[in-house]
Amino acid sequence: MDNKTMKLLLIEDDINECNKFRELAKTRDDIEFVAITNSAIEGIKYVKRHMPEGIILDLELNSGEGSGFEFIKELQKLKLTVNPKVVVTTNVCSDSVYNYLHANKVDFIFYKKQETYSIKTVISTLILLREFDNNQNNYQNILPGTDQEEQENIISDKINKELDLIGISTHLQGRKYLYDSIFYLLTNEDPEKRIPIVQHLTAKYKKASSTISRAMQNAIFHAWRISAPDDLEKYYTAKINYETGVPTPVEFIYYYFDKIRKTI
Repeated sequence: MDNKTMKLLLIEDDINECNKFRELAKTRDDIEFVAITNSAIEGIKYVKRHMPEGIILDLELNSGEGSGFEFIKELQKLKLTVNPKVVVTTNVCSDSVYNYLHANKVDFIFYKKQETYSIKTVISTLILLREFDNNQNNYQNILPGTDQEEQENIISDKINKELDLIGISTHLQGRKYLYDSIFYLLTNEDPEKRIPIVQHLTAKYKKASSTISRAMQNAIFHAWRISAPDDLEKYYTAKINYETGVPTPVEFIYYYFDKIRKTI
């Protein structure tokens, strides 16, 4: 197995969804499903046996054994040396569920009913999260020799310039969420002290995660509609989901985090 291949565990009770993930894995060389199950109990056994780097967890295992909540609780008890990235997929959208998941160190939540949801986005998010952690190994203090306020002003200017270049208009509500997400990552370099981005935004703005995510996606859609294709190709060079033609908020945020970090 290529050492670049990310080992994944899928816990999902929808057979059609499982088959979609299987078929997608056949077309890629950067992921491998070490196990697929509809049981939370079996899921814990597979974690111990295979030590996956990423876990895709359906919260409601109606046709399986246990639940996503039970799996998360048991996963915490394992006290692993290296924790896998956990992405939850669910049809439940409530603040109490969201708060519980992030309090238990879930890395990302996908609501299946959102228009932007797809299995490709789920996989892309896990890959991005792994690459982000790998980059952190070489991430030192930002701009040594400058004070914190000066650092933050430089970072702020760079983010605003990049957003202006591709037409993320200042009047859009989603722009400030995108800006804050990138700024938060760039000014909080210690992954042990950093909370998930969406949790940071919901705490700051006191809005539901679905509202924030939708606003960010709308801002991106707006930019891709009004901006010249040549400008987008020049200033946003990351690969884009061919189904939607635009990046997801997660892809967008981490692209600019990595791009700006290399310039400071």
